[in-house]
Amino acid sequence: MNEGDQAVHFIYLVGVLVLVVSAFAVRRIPIGQSLKMFAGWVLIFAAAFIVFTLKDDFLAFGQRVLVETRGEPVMEQGADAGEELRVRMSPDGHFWVTADLQGTSVRFLIDSGATTTSISRATADRAGIETLPGLPAMVRTANGVVTVERARAETLRVGGIERRDVGLHVSEAFGDMNVIGMNFLSSLSGWSVEGRTLILRP
Repeated sequence: MNEGDQAVHFIYLVGVLVLVVSAFAVRRIPIGQSLKMFAGWVLIFAAAFIVFTLKDDFLAFGQRVLVETRGEPVMEQGADAGEELRVRMSPDGHFWVTADLQGTSVRFLIDSGATTTSISRATADRAGIETLPGLPAMVRTANGVVTVERARAETLRVGGIERRDVGLHVSEAFGDMNVIGMNFLSSLSGWSVEGRTLILRP
């Protein structure tokens, strides 16, 4: 809210407060009772003014709480290219990001235990990624051994960090899970976990 809007709301609230005081005077309410009622109205108008003034801040805070409740990623920094990226831990104890995969928005789990960045068949189709010729491979995952096909992504961008020609594993066995693995993390100058925040350095 800009200063002009705040001034208008302030003048409006002061006007209403003056009307309330005038009503007390007309009704000739005892001074003690009038002071109590006046104090109550002042608190009400002060609260209303604060709400109007900080409306945008309250909305931003509410959106942040909603995002964290849903377990979606909260990127604190790193919107610009070349900056480190900070990702808050989700309530499920994992680090999730919404990345750009060849121009397609994809939700990824960041997993240092995964050797290769892996995507579901549905994600590959959505991003227009075709698998490479050759026999399928067998890889071990947290859910056991699965069959995967190899592919390469022209671009994978997380926040302001972009990598090209990224190796991928594609499999229907991943369901709707997409994972950023060590082949992406190892291309960074560094990464670390500090408390409940994952820090990715370009």
